[in-house]
Amino acid sequence: MKNRIVRGIAGTFIIASIVLSIYVNQNWLWFTAFVGANLLQSSITKWCLMDDILGKLGVKD
Repeated sequence: MKNRIVRGIAGTFIIASIVLSIYVNQNWLWFTAFVGANLLQSSITKWCLMDDILGKLGVKD
């Protein structure tokens, strides 16, 4: 369950930052790059901060 939530949050952040970059300011694309870098980092290290946060909130695997 945590994996699905993490993917859903990442996807929401990416879509939101792209919409914000279109309608507000192009600098929001840096947030998209940040989310992508975190996804890449978590695939290499097998550690994800959002996974830890969800675990502390009581979300089961």
